[in-house]
Amino acid sequence: MKLLVESVAILAPGLTGWADGRAILAGEKTYEASPLAPPVADLLPAVERRRTGSMVKLALAVGHQALASAGRPVDSVATVFVSSGGDGDVINDICATLAGSDRQVSPTRFHNSVHNAPSGYWGIATHSHHPSTSLCGYDWSFAIGLMEAAAQVQVDRQEVLLIAYDAPYPEPIGGVRRVVEPFGAALLFTRDRSDRTMAELEVKMDARPQEISRMNDVALERLRNGNPCARALPLLAALAGAQRKQVTLERDAGQTLSVCVRTF
Repeated sequence: MKLLVESVAILAPGLTGWADGRAILAGEKTYEASPLAPPVADLLPAVERRRTGSMVKLALAVGHQALASAGRPVDSVATVFVSSGGDGDVINDICATLAGSDRQVSPTRFHNSVHNAPSGYWGIATHSHHPSTSLCGYDWSFAIGLMEAAAQVQVDRQEVLLIAYDAPYPEPIGGVRRVVEPFGAALLFTRDRSDRTMAELEVKMDARPQEISRMNDVALERLRNGNPCARALPLLAALAGAQRKQVTLERDAGQTLSVCVRTF
């Protein structure tokens, strides 16, 4: 499957936007993993903004960043949201409530616990009537989201915004499911080339497992290996640097996804 990249966004410790992030991933600047400030969901009305958690804000902020970079209206494209596990803070609170004596779960907490909550808030924020898909694929979530976005571009012949996001879980869940740092990335894919097109991707499933692409920087590799959606980093690094590069992503247990990147 072939598709074109029109814009990229990234939010993570030390990577607070594509302008700076691109230079770091291309090796032009040193990576420093400074804490990520909590994103602000400016798109949402005040009432909904107060109800949302950090995961929704991360997803909305990185998606908005990608569309703003492309100069596109926020209600102009279909979306694919992908996360390995959703909002861990909300799930942890619900589990703690159910384990206590007063088992009355907050309706707002329950509402925010569903996996497509960020997609729902995106619809509220943008008034978009375009289709939206929410996926989960454990440690292989990013590759699965990429495959879904590529298929939609090919079959539906439309622009698709892929938004991938994951964040650490609080204890005690964090002791079982380890995510080291928050990470969000968004890529706007199109079928037709324009003056904003920055790269072409050719995506295919490998018949045989291949060696996974990793980051040369130790701290970036720790982030890549410690956050399921940060598995996107080798692809983002390829978009930031060489004109042509082959990237191999984890697609499933023992399976891989090959992405040929050609930047313009």
